[in-house]
Amino acid sequence: MKHTLFLPIILLFIFSCTTSKQIILPGRKATSLSGNQFYKSVFAATENERESSARNEILDGNIPQFLRKMIKIKTSITTDDGKIIHAFYFVTPDYLSIGSDEDFARIPLTPITAQQIADSLHCFLPTRKIVNDIYKASKIKLEPVPMYAFRDSAVTMYQHNLIIEGQRKLRKGLISGIKKDVIITDRLTRSSKPNRVAIYGWHQLDGIPIQPLYTGHVNWYVDYSHGIRLIYRTIYVNKKPMDYIDVLKDKTLRRLLCDEDFCDCYRYDTTEPNLPGLN
Repeated sequence: MKHTLFLPIILLFIFSCTTSKQIILPGRKATSLSGNQFYKSVFAATENERESSARNEILDGNIPQFLRKMIKIKTSITTDDGKIIHAFYFVTPDYLSIGSDEDFARIPLTPITAQQIADSLHCFLPTRKIVNDIYKASKIKLEPVPMYAFRDSAVTMYQHNLIIEGQRKLRKGLISGIKKDVIITDRLTRSSKPNRVAIYGWHQLDGIPIQPLYTGHVNWYVDYSHGIRLIYRTIYVNKKPMDYIDVLKDKTLRRLLCDEDFCDCYRYDTTEPNLPGLN
């Protein structure tokens, strides 16, 4: 009888785990900086200071409430013997931001800082395929707006955020077309030049990305166009929970998340010394 009573509760727990995910962070304090205030506080800061400050704000819970509720992305593949494998995973509806729902600002970050945050939140950074799948699923698709002067300055980063907000017009939902994604890729594990950052995306309204997969920048470089999208690391394959690394290691299942040859880059190394975000 007791088992019968507990069964609906267990089923509800399992169902809720597979239908929604939340970013687990401390609650945002009433005294936390708004997006506008954060950028004003780092306009004159060094890159290292800005990275460190952004990481601390985010991990202290200073992100908008809407960013905490992750969005389900569905995908599927057909195996060589004709079987269809379905999967889904959860992503943040927008890029990492600081502030409240009413006053938030997206903050570009180096892959070092982004990886530290992802590790802390049971997340990983997207692949090229995931970026494409998110774009297809997005409710809000905006036209990219390139900027050309002082690309790596906090002032330009904030100006770009204001431009995006002008385009968004308070619409809510999964959004794409506003940033290049910092991603994981085979090229990072096979490059003759170590310590790179990989970027991809910034899809135009015709679905073609402005930025092909690119690893030309060193991993401490970041500019206004970079965005950090978090992916929850539990992937549901035919409703079975799997860690994303296990999915990527499987020669068949990795096609659910990755469209490259090897799919063996799982994260950025955060142990490199003297890089922004580590001090």
